Amino acid sequence: MKTLGAVVLCGGKSRRMGRSKVGLPFGDEVLLQRVVRCVRVVASEVVVVAAIAQELPTLPDDVVILRDAYPDRGPLEGLAVGLEALASRVSHAFVTTTDAPFLAAAVIRELFERCDGEAAIPFTGGRAYPLTAIYATALAVRARSLLEHGERKVLTLAGTSMHFVSGETLQASPDVTAEDPRLASLVNLNTPEDYEAAVAELAAMAHGCTATH
Repeated sequence: MKTLGAVVLCGGKSRRMGRSKVGLPFGDEVLLQRVVRCVRVVASEVVVVAAIAQELPTLPDDVVILRDAYPDRGPLEGLAVGLEALASRVSHAFVTTTDAPFLAAAVIRELFERCDGEAAIPFTGGRAYPLTAIYATALAVRARSLLEHGERKVLTLAGTSMHFVSGETLQASPDVTAEDPRLASLVNLNTPEDYEAAVAELAAMAHGCTATH
């Protein structure tokens, strides 16, 4: 039986943003709080993986906060830490980053339902989104092995067992069409301009976890 947890990665250096993203105001909360709130709608267990000594905002008591085991190894390190923590508790994990404020529960559920192998990764507009994806928690062992051999690319984790889910497939789901017709779940805020545009969009829509452009 498949069960779902979530890993929220927030240990990046935010070079293009110019400041830490976790505490950026977004409505009546900050980005990390919003992303955690959104994934808790569908995930039974939530793990936040931060950099060593990184300051975080207040989060719900049942959210597990962990730190990268080794610095400067990129998101695959955080993913390994998160999958290791969840491996004995759930079969799969939805992985996201702290800068994805328009996550929709319907997109997460659709990816989870379509994960027949070790990973289900959105693919649209000519690119994959490995940090908005579902992974089998059993991949924790492979993630750690890849890191020990110098690998840093998240897309290498699932190997040939990954399943790319096209944007068209996601949008064919009635629930996704209702909650996130333009797949704003895949939008990340990398620059100050991205952040300002997202804040303006939030102001123009009802406050919630889904984009209704």
